[in-house]
Amino acid sequence: MNVVPTINLQDAQLRAEASIEPDAPVTTPVTKETQIIAIYGKGGIGKSFTLANLSYMMAQQGKKVLLIGCDPKSDTTSLLFGGKACPTIIETSSKKKLAGEEVKIGDVCFKRDGVFAMELGGPEVGRGCGGRGIIHGFELLEKLGFHEWGFDYVLLDFLGDVVCGGFGLPIARDMCQKVIVVASNDLQSLYVANNVCSAVEYFRKLGGNVGVAGMVINKDDGTGEAQAFATAVGIPVLSAIPADDDIRKKSANYEIIGKPDGEWGSLFETLAANVATAPPVRPNPLTQDGLLGLFTSDITGRDVVLLPATIEDMCGASVLNKPSLEVIYDAV
Repeated sequence: MNVVPTINLQDAQLRAEASIEPDAPVTTPVTKETQIIAIYGKGGIGKSFTLANLSYMMAQQGKKVLLIGCDPKSDTTSLLFGGKACPTIIETSSKKKLAGEEVKIGDVCFKRDGVFAMELGGPEVGRGCGGRGIIHGFELLEKLGFHEWGFDYVLLDFLGDVVCGGFGLPIARDMCQKVIVVASNDLQSLYVANNVCSAVEYFRKLGGNVGVAGMVINKDDGTGEAQAFATAVGIPVLSAIPADDDIRKKSANYEIIGKPDGEWGSLFETLAANVATAPPVRPNPLTQDGLLGLFTSDITGRDVVLLPATIEDMCGASVLNKPSLEVIYDAV
């Protein structure tokens, strides 16, 4: 007797909700000449550190800047706000919806020394897709008037590890004019940077207009792999932030170093100028072998020879070749 498993109503509702693909946001023209820039990079490579200091420097230069965290970790604005957690748009929206209230700008957007910042957030662990959360977040931003806001720069912090439609939204939908990649002299971060360049090139072939403005090398130890990658794919290096212990300690203490009168002020002044003027270019992504070729073989292990496995390896013993019982009929 076959037993059919039962699915409770809540499980059925969750599955039904998960199967619904939300519409992508409508990208209507902005009413002000705003540079919308998406920044991508491997998790932990220093995107949030770079963006917090870059946005702060831009604001001190008299620019009106909006920083939007689009990483489910919701940590983009933590450095800007001295370690304080910023209420996320998705979480706030859920609470307001349950209370029968509308989300207002002051519920989700906060400012410090001229920088405006917000976090999109993401679903709870195991309860949704981070990319879908990004799409929902931008839908709400549009309802709040995103395309009518008067900013000089909108900086979007995106996780680059995940190959997902939601995280690729700015490139796929021409929501930004250009992309910046943050990487270091390590294979994994350059692998992510190369994937982002591949995504840009893919959508350019489909008629897209987004280009790569350049790379920020973070924690630069002088070994040169990131510079070699940028040269190989045809994008400029906008800034090289050194692997300095003072920077590391101040970043860990949620301290802004991108101040005009600070020790590292000139570094971020140059970065701000380069970000503002760098044109979006069409990159030439590397093949896997080309990417590995930037590193020595003792780092990548590319001298390893691939040995095909046998059925004996898989079974752990000798395998007898038994005649097949399959009946083969002659063609009529």
